[in-house]
Amino acid sequence: MMNMFPVATLLTYFAQAAAPGSGPAGNGSMVQMLLFYGLIAGGFYFLFIAPQRKKQKEHEKLLASLQSGDEVLTTGGIYGTITNVKDDRFVVRIAESTKIEVGKGFISAVTKKTDAEEKK
Repeated sequence: MMNMFPVATLLTYFAQAAAPGSGPAGNGSMVQMLLFYGLIAGGFYFLFIAPQRKKQKEHEKLLASLQSGDEVLTTGGIYGTITNVKDDRFVVRIAESTKIEVGKGFISAVTKKTDAEEKK
């Protein structure tokens, strides 16, 4: 019996402290809550959205700079050399007499740029 008294007292205290609108700071707590959620949203933006957007812009810039003769790596792990650039895809030579067409979004990296681009 002795052990239940402090627990019951603490529960009563927490229930009274957590009652909505109790005390003079009822509206201030709403502002604090909105400020807290705003800070959380800002943190998510700077931790997740902004770096992903930057990476996406760099990838688009990479795709725009590709030209015939560049050696590339696809997202499927295939290495090849670009032989032709079309509107929405690249023609990539992966062996002596083997060419495939790859969508522009599936080029993940450039392994070697052509000499004309390196001299600039």
